[in-house]
This record gives sequence, C-alpha cells and structure tokens, in this order.
Amino acid sequence: MFQISDADRQAYEDDGACVLRGVINTDWQARIADAIERDIARPGPFFHGYESDDGVGRFHGNLRIWQNDDCFHDFCHNSGLPELAQQFFQSQQVNLLYDQLFVKEPGTTNPTRWHNDQPYWPVRGWHVLSFWMSLDPVTEDSGALKFVRGSHKWDRWFQPEKFGKNKGVDEYEKNKDYEPMPDIDAAIDDYDFVSWELEPGDLYVFHGLTVHGAGGNLRQDRRRRGYTVRYTGDDAFYDTRPGTSVPLREAGLADGNAMTSATYPRIIGV
Repeated sequence: MFQISDADRQAYEDDGACVLRGVINTDWQARIADAIERDIARPGPFFHGYESDDGVGRFHGNLRIWQNDDCFHDFCHNSGLPELAQQFFQSQQVNLLYDQLFVKEPGTTNPTRWHNDQPYWPVRGWHVLSFWMSLDPVTEDSGALKFVRGSHKWDRWFQPEKFGKNKGVDEYEKNKDYEPMPDIDAAIDDYDFVSWELEPGDLYVFHGLTVHGAGGNLRQDRRRRGYTVRYTGDDAFYDTRPGTSVPLREAGLADGNAMTSATYPRIIGV
C-alpha cells in the first residue's frame, strides 16, 4: 500500500492541497481508460456535459458513476485510495462520498471556474477530501488544477454556481450563509497559488474547502481525462442545508447523521 510521508500530510494540512507521484499503476489506468470510454458512449443518469464555449472540443462530465460501472465501483473501493484517505484523515472510518469525471477533449477552451467544493455537497466537518487523477499528462495549457494556498482555513463557504452551459444541472438554490466567489482573476497578485503538472498515475489531493480552478485544454494533441474520487472520515456528517447538489442528497439521512448509507458506503471501519 502506498504510504504518505509526514511532508505530504503537512502540505495537505497547511496548504489544503498536495501531489502524490506514481500512485495509480498502469493496470488501473488501463481499466479506468476503458470505463471512461464506456461512460462517454453511454452516460449514466447523472451526466452533466458542458457545451463548448467556442463550439470546439467537448467537455464531458458525470458523477456517481461508481454505481453504474463495475470498474469505477472496484476502483473506489479497492484501489487503495480509501486507505490513503485514512492516512490523511487519521480517522477510524472512511466513507465514499462520490466519484466524478471531467474529460476535456483537445481544444476545449472551457475553464473550470474558481470554487470550493464543500458548499456543493450535503456534508459538514473537516474530514472531506478529493483525489484527482488524469490518464494523460497534465500541464498548465491542458488544464492543470490550481489551488489557493491555505484557503481551506478561511472558513468561507462560496455560493455554488453552474460551471457553464450544461445539461442535467439546474441552478443552485441560494444559501443566505454563503458569499459570492471573489473575482480571483482580477486580483491574481493578491493570492498565493500551488499547482503541479501531472503524469498518468499521479494524484492531486485536496481538502473540500480549498479554493481551486483550472484553465481549458488548449492543447490540440492531448486529452485531459480527469477522474476524481472523494471520501469522508470520522469528522464528517450529513448536512441538509440549502444550496447543495440535488443528485448528491440522500433521503434516508437526517441532518447530523454519520455519512453512511447506500449512497455513501462505509469502506473502512464498522
């Protein structure tokens, strides 16, 4: 099993994001590549593909795909990612939150707007993280993620918004306790960013409250097949606050319940 270092954990705790190299082996990469093509050809029920900003390229999105494809199911449960999440959380329990695809084909200029994730999700608490991998080399010009260093500690929850013209996603309900996302691009020098280029098998690891975004895939010769899996630990509880993503809600859970259900299966712990 891959073991994170003290430096990895400290970077995650301090900066809200870190990178792990060479975690996902080539067998898993090949299986995930095939599964992505299956989902593009026959999208599952939570498909939310985005219209291209300029009519060129394609941006395929989908979530909760582990529930509809055996490969994604196996990866979320048995790839070693739950054990990695436990190392970052240092928790007794780990639950799957959900998985998601972000495939930007060559020449797809759509950016991923600045946001933090947890306001979109019906969960509160500190033990919430994402692992983000790509099956392609990722550079700044193909859509590498950028993270605002330390923003997970701001204790600021930004109003969810749609990521462009897309199918399958309604406007998000307004939450009076959220605030609008600042115009980070207009004040770029006011923020400290961390970002890394990736090779297939590498992972971004980032907290649910870390502000991040990405540019479009400006490469004409390379896809950016992004796949992310999200987990929760001991300090995570179901939250019925308004404004969260409807496809991620669980009718069988009440506010404050532990994050364990058919939608959020417990993978580690009892």
